[in-house]
Amino acid sequence: MTRGRGARALGTLLLAGLLAALGAAPAQAAGYRYWSFWEGSGDGWAYATQGPSTARPGDGSVIGFRFAVSEDSKDAAKPRAGADFDAVCEATPEKDGGKRVAVVVDFGTPADAPGGETPPGQRTACASVAEDASAGEALAAVAKPLRYDSSALLCGIAGYPKSGCGEQVGAGEQRRKEKGSSTPASPGATENAGDSGDGGDGGPSAGLIGGVAAVVVLGAAAVWQARRRRG
Repeated sequence: MTRGRGARALGTLLLAGLLAALGAAPAQAAGYRYWSFWEGSGDGWAYATQGPSTARPGDGSVIGFRFAVSEDSKDAAKPRAGADFDAVCEATPEKDGGKRVAVVVDFGTPADAPGGETPPGQRTACASVAEDASAGEALAAVAKPLRYDSSALLCGIAGYPKSGCGEQVGAGEQRRKEKGSSTPASPGATENAGDSGDGGDGGPSAGLIGGVAAVVVLGAAAVWQARRRRG
């Protein structure tokens, strides 16, 4: 009876180990490729609490836009240029009935770019607009053409990117781009699968599954041997 209980306990532990290993394997990490909107503050950049179509910056404000792949607003990349109004608008004279808004546009890195596109260089410009102009109108004054989707989500600035809007990006695609790989991913593979090699983010690697499977086989053999001795 003692051997039987030991064999059953060993089998239970092995099964639990397999489930734990599979559960601990990294899941497909996904982000979204989009333009984030920022407001300049004394401490640099703060993620905007309104969209550019509703936010109305005051005279002397700084607004920024950054194109990147991010998981959410907490993970969003800030514009790399400083939020310095004077550096951008010092040479732009004030106008009665208007306001000056410093606009910083960071098109991001090649790793964040959609396939086949190259991000333009960063740009800054001083938008001279009406007093009640929105941040989107200030942006349009210096970085046309803008592209929005049907939900008023900002999709493109100065024609970049040419298409797409807040699409999901798989970790495998992002890692390949960061490594500078020239091998394109197969259509539809980037959202649901990681790299084809061991250790990809699309689920447990072949090495992990193989190793756990080997342990299970050895455990099963031990259970069989215990039962044979008992018989």
